[in-house]
Amino acid sequence: MKKKEIIIFAIILAVAVISIFAVRLATAGEAKGVLITVDGEEYRKVKLTENTEMVIMVETVYGTNEVIISNGSVDVVYADCPNQICVETKEAVEIGDLIVCLPHKMVVEIIAWN
Repeated sequence: MKKKEIIIFAIILAVAVISIFAVRLATAGEAKGVLITVDGEEYRKVKLTENTEMVIMVETVYGTNEVIISNGSVDVVYADCPNQICVETKEAVEIGDLIVCLPHKMVVEIIAWN
């Protein structure tokens, strides 16, 4: 790489890192919720707090998922789909975090709670 390319790459990388931290800082302390959608339609919406403890069975024509909300986070712990990517995905904690089950057309998202 040439010196100019390295400088441009470093600037782009710095802007990306700063942007990530700015978004995290802007949403810190904001009220959060969990939005579960199936095939683009709202399935369930729950306010997320440190005290929210809930098990949600998402049963649709596409299949079944078990979603656990606990300690300010949300996690998919069971799915009857073949690939299990949603179960292997790390728990969602911050606004914008997603857990997706493509075979079941399900998306679990941490959202800003209004």
